[in-house]
Amino acid sequence: MSSSILRKHRVVALLGAALIVTPLLLSPVLRADAQATLSPVASIVTPGKSFAPIVTADKPAVVTIMSKMQVASSDNNGGSPFERGSPFDEYFRQFFGQRGMPIPQPQPKSQEAEALGSGFIVDPSGLIVTNNHVVEGASEIKVILDDGTELTGTLVGRDAKTDLAVIRVKSDKPLPTIQWGDSDKLQTGDQVLAIGNPFGIGTTVTAGIVSARGRDLHSGPYDDFIQVDAAINHGNSGGPLVDMEGKVVGINSAIYSPNGGNVGVGFAIPSDQAEPVVAKLITSGSIEHGFIGVQIQPVTPDVANALGLSTSSGALIANVTDGSPAAEAGLKTGDIVTGFGGHEIKDPKDLSRAVADVSPGTKEKMTIWRDGKSMDVSISVGNNDNDEKTAETQSSPSQTPDGSYNVPSLGLSLGDIDRQVREALNLSTGEKGAVVVNVNPDKAGGEQGMREGDVILSVNQVPVHNAREASRAVAEAAKSGKKSVLLLVDRGGTQTFVAIPFGRA
Repeated sequence: MSSSILRKHRVVALLGAALIVTPLLLSPVLRADAQATLSPVASIVTPGKSFAPIVTADKPAVVTIMSKMQVASSDNNGGSPFERGSPFDEYFRQFFGQRGMPIPQPQPKSQEAEALGSGFIVDPSGLIVTNNHVVEGASEIKVILDDGTELTGTLVGRDAKTDLAVIRVKSDKPLPTIQWGDSDKLQTGDQVLAIGNPFGIGTTVTAGIVSARGRDLHSGPYDDFIQVDAAINHGNSGGPLVDMEGKVVGINSAIYSPNGGNVGVGFAIPSDQAEPVVAKLITSGSIEHGFIGVQIQPVTPDVANALGLSTSSGALIANVTDGSPAAEAGLKTGDIVTGFGGHEIKDPKDLSRAVADVSPGTKEKMTIWRDGKSMDVSISVGNNDNDEKTAETQSSPSQTPDGSYNVPSLGLSLGDIDRQVREALNLSTGEKGAVVVNVNPDKAGGEQGMREGDVILSVNQVPVHNAREASRAVAEAAKSGKKSVLLLVDRGGTQTFVAIPFGRA
């Protein structure tokens, strides 16, 4: 655990891949046996064949998106957290310096930031698809076409859970478009192209292959990312991932990186998931996701054996929220959900996605395993209007194999202060608390300046002695309806309070 605190480079999933341009406050080598014969595979584009025809057809429909937003300071005293010598000074200098970006200077409380992203036109009238995080909170949206034409964009609709948004521009002539493709046909090893505007240098095309399917980045119920090794960088967010027919099979949304740049591990939202969401956003402007009010966890072989299940599949209910649809339906802690709305539930992710796809107010049949037998219950799905994760796995702290505790509501992982940690951080013998062993910079904790090696001494002014206490205290604060949690943090011998809002995990 302590090695993760001391490692030189932090590896993080960057779901906010849009580059903050003026951030005032934010931030084939094949081997075979000697007897084996390798047969050429049809349809693979060989090095001697150009991708130019695909690029020529698709590039005109890819756009650059510039979003302006007002950012309010979290400093309650009116000062700036960037002031030299402040607890956050070193953090922000390292954060922006590593990315080759200007270090923020003290600014008034209300400040303007500008985000850069990409998008692609799906309708000649001017409908453009991009990521939600490219335009979320934007007061002004500017769209730059491939020919350099600048147009004003207006938000048609967005959905934070799928990280998708649709904007519209008005043009005096029909605009070029890209067709949707079939991501379900993609196989690991298929060739793909990523198109977008990384770092604002201009529309760029990179090539690679599908590295994996079904990646879960723990960002929400719809995690089913396509992993690719085509170079994706800041500013590529919202740009299309296209197949060898030139059709959109994904929307570039995230990178996995130790330094903020491309290392060949990028992620895209599958087109078969995105296309119906985009259609709903165009017609209604928003999407309501279902909610039942349970905390769930995987069914391990030991759990299945103890409860008499023949297979270790399903979603184990760890807690039922009082007054929730699940409570009204009579669900209990210890029930295992094996079916929902006619769909088999193999793991917690299946249940999260199935519930989120249901419109609030809909009654569904739920199959559960209780007291050694299977039974059906009827549940009326509620409205997940508080930006909580459906079939919630987030509020309850979960322990990882290395002994740390995940606190998804803040984007933090916490560990106990053992001898190695105490020595590494030069902590006094009697100091107790929870040490931060990992920070997702795109979650609430990272956005408020938390960093690895911070020691949490108290939660909402109640002292905590270890990671379990700290994670439970945060979970209780979230369940109580509080909008934020107040942490007392020891960083390098200096104690400071950090208030972190819930709702962006």
